Amino acid sequence: MTTNSLAAPAMVGRRGAQILARLCGDAEFAALRRSSLRYADCWSTYTGYPLIAEWNLDLDAPPLFDEAVKVLALKAAVFELTRDDAAAELLVSPPVDEMVHAVIAQAGLVARVFARAGATVVHQTDHEQFGWTWGDYTQQCYVEAGFGVPPGRYWLDARETRWRRQLLNERYQRIGIGRDGCSHDIKFADPELLTA
Repeated sequence: MTTNSLAAPAMVGRRGAQILARLCGDAEFAALRRSSLRYADCWSTYTGYPLIAEWNLDLDAPPLFDEAVKVLALKAAVFELTRDDAAAELLVSPPVDEMVHAVIAQAGLVARVFARAGATVVHQTDHEQFGWTWGDYTQQCYVEAGFGVPPGRYWLDARETRWRRQLLNERYQRIGIGRDGCSHDIKFADPELLTA
């Protein structure tokens, strides 16, 4: 269902903060955090985490988890206020979205924690767009929730994202990896690889 109407950022922020507080207070939240961080190295694309300058899984995964849970709380708030899946698919930075995937991969656990918080997990990749920009609706809701300013290390706007993806793709191409990691020309049976 698409209504093309957005809830006021102040309303989304207020409700998102309530949802986040309930999520963080849940008895299984520590287990959700632990399992999501363990899974972070399994859910890695060529266009998400690598966009972070000097990316380090051990150092960057914990703050990215915090950002992902904030985003999921805001998405749940938008959905609750609008009942619109498309509206609830907020624009976010690719590194944050990648951690969202790691969190929701814990399907049973995340469903239980969200249900006890009285919220719905909302995430549909067919509605995703990486057009997040500073000051947009997502950031307005984020700020209204009392989360402060999104950390620039992880929240890369659309222009910066395009530039970094271009640089990464140029480097990937040099070693035989195709556009955004969607293909490669590595022949694993190649004898040269065995001696390298």
